[in-house]
Amino acid sequence: MVKLWACRARLAAVALLVAVCAAIPIARAGCEHLLPDPVAPGPARAITARDLVELRDIGQPDPSFVLPESPLAVSPDGRSVAFVLNRADLDTNSYCRGLVVVDLDREAPPRAIDRGGELITVFSFLRGSVQRTGFPELIVPVWSPDGEWVAYLRRDNGVTQVWRARHSGGGAVAVSRSDADVEAFAWSADGRRIVFAARPTLVAQRRAIEREGLDGWAYDARFVPNWGMRPQEGRPAPLVASVVDLATGATATAGPTEQALLGTRETRYSDRSTAALSPAGWRAGTALSDPSPLSPQRLWVETPQGKRRQCRDPACLGRITGVWWEPGGRALWFLRREGWANGEMGLYRLARDGAAPRRVLATQDMIQGCVPVSDALLCLRENATTPRRLVRIDPGTGGAELVFDPNPEFGAIRLGMAKRLRWKNALGLEVRGDLVLPPGYREGEKLPLVVVQYRSDGFLRGGTGDEYPIHLFAARGYAVLSFERPAEYASLVPGVRTIDEAIAVGAKDWADRRSVLSALETGVRQVIASGIADPRRVGITGQSDGSATTRFALINSDLFAAAAVSTCCMDANTVMTYGGIAWADDLHGDGYPRATEPAPEFWRPFSLAFNADRLRVPILMQLSDNEALLALEAYGALRDFHRPVDLYVFPDEYHYKWQPAHRRAIYERAIDWFDYWLLGRRSAAPERVAELRRWDALRPAGEHAP
Repeated sequence: MVKLWACRARLAAVALLVAVCAAIPIARAGCEHLLPDPVAPGPARAITARDLVELRDIGQPDPSFVLPESPLAVSPDGRSVAFVLNRADLDTNSYCRGLVVVDLDREAPPRAIDRGGELITVFSFLRGSVQRTGFPELIVPVWSPDGEWVAYLRRDNGVTQVWRARHSGGGAVAVSRSDADVEAFAWSADGRRIVFAARPTLVAQRRAIEREGLDGWAYDARFVPNWGMRPQEGRPAPLVASVVDLATGATATAGPTEQALLGTRETRYSDRSTAALSPAGWRAGTALSDPSPLSPQRLWVETPQGKRRQCRDPACLGRITGVWWEPGGRALWFLRREGWANGEMGLYRLARDGAAPRRVLATQDMIQGCVPVSDALLCLRENATTPRRLVRIDPGTGGAELVFDPNPEFGAIRLGMAKRLRWKNALGLEVRGDLVLPPGYREGEKLPLVVVQYRSDGFLRGGTGDEYPIHLFAARGYAVLSFERPAEYASLVPGVRTIDEAIAVGAKDWADRRSVLSALETGVRQVIASGIADPRRVGITGQSDGSATTRFALINSDLFAAAAVSTCCMDANTVMTYGGIAWADDLHGDGYPRATEPAPEFWRPFSLAFNADRLRVPILMQLSDNEALLALEAYGALRDFHRPVDLYVFPDEYHYKWQPAHRRAIYERAIDWFDYWLLGRRSAAPERVAELRRWDALRPAGEHAP
């Protein structure tokens, strides 16, 4: 199994998505259309790359990364909800961001009470170093106790601060004045002060590294060469809490009582459990059902006196994503992933008297970010063909009412049909995927097929990493299989107690990769057997874990005729050298051979470099500059054997590419790549002329170019 960022995120439910900020946009968007304009009725039109790139988002864009916190903040009186709305702006290669308030008890348009700021992205601590991921941070506004103000984190000129704005509008002001990025904050009980936390030691570490560089840096475990040839900041980097008086602006060190208001952000992000407290003091929550990190969660209820009861009903065991008490605390509402390969969501009501839970809603829609308001739940809801919307759900009946649609334009866009498929792999693990067909598809028509990975939840954009636009491929005439990777191989092995053990079990003889390939091949063959897909024209794509699946498939399967990856690669010399000392030691602990140990039999099932002499499938690599070094061993070997491979590097990018202009370029080049190799179709765009010449030159000698 590949020990990449996404693997740990997958195993620990985004355990690495902790704390805050990184990338800085290079221009400022105008943001006149942050809030949607009324949409005039008219004929349906085809989808464009701009439509997808400039989608408005509430919360994080990838619905597969469900965090315990909701992006929605309900006012103290329950009459309004606040959230940060985010929209990419292609024309400036930046983002429009705003703090938006929606009134729930009257029909009034949403209002932006603050606009501006830069995209805030996640960083994490990985193997003792700060890792910048490019993944958007979840920003949660917080209302003042009297409901007059809303505070939130906003980033300007490369630094994140606490800002506050009046709920009725009138502008916003920065509250904190921190040299380091503010990562967490809270209001005091009287609303006169705000406590905030930052990591000043990270700033100090950066300065110390610069001073050390004057004499030359000693190469050690702080280096991750593919991130850049310089030491990385790392632990210890504790959060330091300060408190600001809102009347005077004076800032002081926070005392223990004020620090306690902040909670522990790292714990909230790394622990899959969730909990709720009723007004009468009853508690409810979830905990892993056994020591394995892959085990399902079990629901528990606890009296005000501390007596805890485990719910033994089968509905109380699984992937429970939210728990809330209904008003009065007589019953509990909880939301659960369930069904085949956890492809459905169920909303349940559990009476406090211990009766069996009652399911009030079952759907394939993705529901997340729920918060209780009055006698309902305010949630974010989306499905394969409908972008995320804010809805009010009645937990008594399961009925839903639309509150706010951030993207009404999609009602005028013509999308193809999405059909849920279900199957099992050779190990008996449940697998699912969504088959998306072109608009107006005629039964019996045989289409080229493109596989997009590795999660298939909610609105189908571009797979994990959002680089392979599912609905754009469908509009171009492709069938698209949006593939949900099966559960970890380690879930079948008893006695696994840690994430490291799970990774080691999956890595032995590439067991997890073989399990995923079995799932993938079975799903593709199911689509071929249905008569929809042409078996000679099947393409595959992937980012992170999806890229690992793609590379393994190219080496160990003959199903695929073209490929595109967004991250690459795992080869013998690369990972043990360019990944740095810490990663090499980590991988060796999981059973990988050291760089000096010749181990062709270990690497042959997975290394592109080891198999370059026999690979014939055209491979497109579109990589971030932060990770491109890892691809050069494979690229060099493929090039030496005159194999069709093309590599592009995008500047100022990370594992998750955040720049809007780059996303559009990646979308369009990926489509043109599969058009060229699967359909013999050449782009007519003038800017593709030089690129097409490159691709013509990649074709084997004597083979006619399309």
